[in-house]
Amino acid sequence: MDVNFELSRTAVATISAVNKQAVFETLAERFAESYDLDAGTVIDGLEERERLGSTGFGRGVAIPHARLNGIERPVAALLKLDSAVEFEAADGMPVDLVIGLISPANAGTVHLHALAAISRMVRDDAIYNSLIRAQSSETLFAILTNVVGSGTANDNTSGIKRERA
Repeated sequence: MDVNFELSRTAVATISAVNKQAVFETLAERFAESYDLDAGTVIDGLEERERLGSTGFGRGVAIPHARLNGIERPVAALLKLDSAVEFEAADGMPVDLVIGLISPANAGTVHLHALAAISRMVRDDAIYNSLIRAQSSETLFAILTNVVGSGTANDNTSGIKRERA
């Protein structure tokens, strides 16, 4: 399986946020810092997508995403929230784990495959529980990058491209 998205170490953080807008602002800052994207453009894209319906996935997880010009491959950011915020998820649960995804504007199925990889990852009970219990951004990053190495027959079933050290 091809890698579906890139995850930079600097795009992973544990944060405090009071609401969904604060989450979007922090996501935009992480995308700007980690992937050289314009934070305002990222927020606009996330908000535009959110107006179509909540990206609250369920189980306390949200997957805000957008397609933007100016990037060549999907990139991700992971935020673990100190306390849950309302995200209008279908299951009504507030969110304390946020995985943002930004894909190229013309990504089409590439974007959908990246979303599917993230969805599979957070539905996996072992991975989900490890992420929820993680106490630091370093641990969160390690969990996600170790998912890459856990595939069978050298398949990258998680869809995450590791950042080069």
